[in-house]
This record gives sequence, C-alpha cells and structure tokens, in this order.
Amino acid sequence: MIRIILSGCNGKMGKVVTNLAESYSSLAIVAGVDKNCVKSKFPVFSDITKCNIEGDVILDFSRPEALDSILKYAKEKNIGVILCTTGYSEEQLEKINEASKYIPMFRSANMSIGVNMVNKILKNMSAVLYKNFDIEIIEKHHNQKVDSPSGTALLLGNTIKDSIEEKLDFVNGREGIKKRTHNEIGIHAIRGGSIVGEHDVIFAGQGETIEIKHTAISREVFAVGALKACEFMFNREKGFYSMDDVIGGK
Repeated sequence: MIRIILSGCNGKMGKVVTNLAESYSSLAIVAGVDKNCVKSKFPVFSDITKCNIEGDVILDFSRPEALDSILKYAKEKNIGVILCTTGYSEEQLEKINEASKYIPMFRSANMSIGVNMVNKILKNMSAVLYKNFDIEIIEKHHNQKVDSPSGTALLLGNTIKDSIEEKLDFVNGREGIKKRTHNEIGIHAIRGGSIVGEHDVIFAGQGETIEIKHTAISREVFAVGALKACEFMFNREKGFYSMDDVIGGK
C-alpha cells in the first residue's frame, strides 16, 4: 500500500483526488496538508512540517509558496514528491532541479494522460510543419485560475520551441498595429466561468490549417494522472521524472 500525503487536500483538485483515491486498492491518502484545516477522512495539518504521519510520497496540488516547506520535509523524510502545482518562478524551478539530486522529484504542468500524448505528437510534427506554418496556442480556463498563460500552454509551447532549430519567441496576446513575424508562437489566455481546461494548438499555413485540441471535461482526468504518478514514484531512485516517464513506463 502506497501511503500518500496530500498537500492542498481541501482545494478543488485535492477533493477530487481524495474521492478518486478510494477506488484504488494500491494506495491510500494517510494525511493531508491545507491552510483550511477542516475535518476530512484523514488527519489534516496546516503546514507539512507539522505532519507526524509517515508517508511514502507527497502529492502536491497547492500553491507555489508551499514549495520550500515541501522540499525540506521530503528531504528530511527521504520520500518522493509529485508536484502538480503550476506558476513556479525560475528560482523555484532551480530549487526543484537541485532537490532531484537528493530525492525522487516529479513535476508536470499537466497531469492529464491526453495532454501529455498531445505533447508527444507536437515533438514529432512541429519541426516538419514550422517552415510553412505559423503556430498559435489558445488556452481557456475558469475565472479562478491565477496564472496565465497556463502551465500547460507553456509546456506545449516549450516542446515546440525545443523541436525547432530556429530561435522562437513567445508572444502573449496581441495588440497594436504590427504584422506577425514567422518566428513567433502566439499564446492567448482566456479566463471565464467554470471552464476546466482547453488547449488548442494551431498550425496555420497557406490554404490549410491543422488544429490539435485537448479538452478536459472533468477535473478527474488530472486526478487519474496524479494517482498514476504516485504509483510510478513509489520507491524510485533520486532524480527528476515527468509524465513522459509514466506514459513510457521508464
């Protein structure tokens, strides 16, 4: 049985993960961490440093400001961390990479299996299409999302960037009077209502357009990927892991 400490347990995603985990015989959430310490099916602590229950992995669906305490706790307990939070600064990303030298670290901007399959497709097709196609990304989320563009839009955009030899620049939205240059990747963020998550990558060429779209209908798709990542990260060696490893069965 894999014992999970769930950070952000009382948030929207934390509640979805909690409910879904009950259908898994291979794992159990043994403790939660949340500033909102309401009663749950397991003990909940206001800070992970106060957690006195043993776990095998930490699953984080909280906020970037919780990173330092999570890394400190994980190093002390020598357990793996699955980071599903987005909006990290460059400095925080460096801390995550540094921590992977000592403990198993997993980070993904999107836990959906479908999004990560789209990402794999983009790795293979972007360099082939780039010469004759302009590339734009449109992402849509609910009105409570605080970071934009979304971590997933940046994940997809960086995958495209990395697969093309020419230097590309992100352009976040457009305004003013100026023609588009070919070496741009336009990223456009829409926020409204209760949209769970939509990402559309558009390759616009002369006389034809190719669109690759992923729509998350329910938050449960992210919870499924997160719990699969927990199973994958159990007893892993120190190092950095991602959804590519989960999908590929590394």
